[in-house]
Amino acid sequence: MFTTEEAMVALHLSYQPTPTDAIIERTSPEYSAEQTGELLNSMFRKGSVGWKEKGGVDHWYVLPMVVGMFEAQDGEPTPDFLADADAYMKTLGYGASLLAVSPPQMRTIPINQSIPVEHNVATYDQIRTLVEESRGPFVVLKCICRQRMALKRKPCKQTSRLETCLGFRDMAAMILRRGHGREVTHDEVLAILRQNEDDGLVLQPANAQHPEFVCSCCGCCCGMLSMQKSLPHPVDFWTSNFRAEVDSAVCSHCGKCVFRCQVNAVTLPRAKGPARINSSRCIGCGLCVSTCPSQAVHLSKRVPETIPPETEEDLYAEIAAKKKGPWARRRMLAKVVLGMRQ
Repeated sequence: MFTTEEAMVALHLSYQPTPTDAIIERTSPEYSAEQTGELLNSMFRKGSVGWKEKGGVDHWYVLPMVVGMFEAQDGEPTPDFLADADAYMKTLGYGASLLAVSPPQMRTIPINQSIPVEHNVATYDQIRTLVEESRGPFVVLKCICRQRMALKRKPCKQTSRLETCLGFRDMAAMILRRGHGREVTHDEVLAILRQNEDDGLVLQPANAQHPEFVCSCCGCCCGMLSMQKSLPHPVDFWTSNFRAEVDSAVCSHCGKCVFRCQVNAVTLPRAKGPARINSSRCIGCGLCVSTCPSQAVHLSKRVPETIPPETEEDLYAEIAAKKKGPWARRRMLAKVVLGMRQ
């Protein structure tokens, strides 16, 4: 991801977008202004650092591994990169770093088909409103998680489509500047999301009221959902304002909700009893609601409601301010191993 010189310059960046002139000042006298500019652009082209334009001025910032540097290989990721990233993301250190943040980096929002009008869903929990309120540009990307699994000869069980992940606003502009992704219209975004819902994909945007991306994930390929499935209580590490509930008097015992759930939150007793939903596992995606033939499943609001930070910059500022130290991470991991709630 970095040459030695690039890494030296990257150490002068933070999660906060910083103007080029300020970075040049930090990196002198080791590097000239021209060298710093060239190294920043080189890292950006490789997806190693982020870029956005503010007031006509280039700003640069470090990217997290996920969602960030990993997804930034959205052009043609090499098999070697995907293998190395896969090995790294399976390490205990990476998992602890990803889980030991507050608020979580990502969240789950319900699919539109699962939300009745009477819920009065907040705008930051409704995908259609998020799209309609977002200014362009919009881009659609190939899902790098499905590409990674395809190299292992494990094709996705939910869909054969690769173009499922979406970028908005500044992130879309960054992707297009690198020459990656495919620019789409507002109507095309909504059509892609409808197909994602039909295919049974979980909608996961950044944990901000105005997110700049929405991933559409499956439990068989997505690294985030795979991690959730491995945890005893996934909702301790995820933001979701909803959970599914079953009307036992109406449930027909068909099992469709078990198949649709991507995080193993639904079980079906062997006896002809109603489906059961583990509230500490349910992430409130609504996939089980939209396909229940007897309309026995519905979403209910979690109390208290979680209000995400306003922007992604606000999100990362809060994560940095609340970052857990080594001992807190060890306590967290111990509770996970013992199956305790956080």
